[in-house]
Amino acid sequence: MQLYRKLKDIPEPFTNAVVTIGNFDGVHLGHQLLFGEVVKRAARSNGTSVVITFDPHPLKVLRPDGIKLISCTEQKIELIRQANIDVLVIIPFDRNFAKTSAPDFVDQILVKTIGVRDLVVGYDYAFGRGRQGNIDFLREQGRQNGFPVTVVEAHYEAGMLVSSTKIRELVMDGRMRDVRKLLGRHYQIHGEVQRGRQRGGSEVGFPTANLKILEDDLCPKKGVYVTQVMYAGHVYGAVSNIGCNPTFGENELVAETHIFDFNHDIYGHPITINMLRHIRGEKKFNSVAELSEQIGRDIEVARKELEKYASKTP
Repeated sequence: MQLYRKLKDIPEPFTNAVVTIGNFDGVHLGHQLLFGEVVKRAARSNGTSVVITFDPHPLKVLRPDGIKLISCTEQKIELIRQANIDVLVIIPFDRNFAKTSAPDFVDQILVKTIGVRDLVVGYDYAFGRGRQGNIDFLREQGRQNGFPVTVVEAHYEAGMLVSSTKIRELVMDGRMRDVRKLLGRHYQIHGEVQRGRQRGGSEVGFPTANLKILEDDLCPKKGVYVTQVMYAGHVYGAVSNIGCNPTFGENELVAETHIFDFNHDIYGHPITINMLRHIRGEKKFNSVAELSEQIGRDIEVARKELEKYASKTP
């Protein structure tokens, strides 16, 4: 897949470009349907499948309270690569670019820079200043500029609309199994293992790998989760606590993960955590011994859940 992070780096319009545009946060099943349609149409016309997206997410720039993202840019790139797209164009988004009118976007970017010959968009897509570039506008532009516009309708899984907004809601509610249905994969937390207060092994009896959760991160509901840890090409069963460690009176939000059958020193190393299932809410315990007993019970639950998960996975 060719990757362009600036429009000026595109040397010439692409051959028979079949294009889709969007933020694609999470690259969920709905987005994957869009990409599949683009790839299929590009194959028919011996053309180029092109995805256009933006970085940062426009709402990070335009809305004072921002937006919690399901996936970071690098993860989004990799997921789009896996969809067999030929070209990914990431347009830098700022307040100046936000002033671009819908007609200018079509004329200067889609037609003259990308060379669109076929456009595929989601049912609710709109772009340009004031979101004036809606479906009706795009169809009219397509008639004027000689490209058809295909609209991919809303997609539902288990009675739920597949959308980034719905997925964020489910993540914050701890409904990880439903999240997986809409994403087509587990929700993940990424980061480098931080050196914490090291109470897990010495005081509690269960050493943990700690990841800081930043203010901009989409944080799952606080509590304990069945998880998997991906490290150095291997997958390990684990149990994770998302919270502020109230038993010790702390207030920094972290993901503390006890990895099963694991004894490597991974401070400063990147890991990825697959969030499988919420077990219980965050709780303040009266003593370290009480906390340790509960963690032991959590581990039993997690191991049984992971055994069931392994038996269902091909």
